[in-house]
Amino acid sequence: MVIVSSKLVYSKVKGYPRLARFFKMLENNDEVQSLLKMANVMAVTRLFYNDHGVVHSRTVSGSALEIMDILERRGIQPSLVRDGEGDYEDSRIVVLGGAYLHDIGNALHRDMHHVHGAYLAENILKRMLSKLYGNDRHRAVVI
Repeated sequence: MVIVSSKLVYSKVKGYPRLARFFKMLENNDEVQSLLKMANVMAVTRLFYNDHGVVHSRTVSGSALEIMDILERRGIQPSLVRDGEGDYEDSRIVVLGGAYLHDIGNALHRDMHHVHGAYLAENILKRMLSKLYGNDRHRAVVI
């Protein structure tokens, strides 16, 4: 049995060098961390919601990667793999990026935070994936 916590993500990135590097990039990026801090200000301080900052991002990321492992064990193939555009590690990078950044739009406003978050994440992910995939421009764009 898996215990869901903000620590789960650390075990989920082990054994996947590129995934671990991407997680480290997210954790060490000042822009990402500032957006998560402000998301928490909006959610917790202003609206009296539960955590929506970095702890929440780590918890959701670990949970999402665990769900991916369950699906893989049951024979479900990620669409990137099925379509020949990436491998299982690339698919995990997609899941981690989405899970980790899913609430950054709260830094701007709770209403439509999913839309604000998509706009904010676009440039962050472009920069990170370009670094992560280097000369493989096609993969950086597809992922």
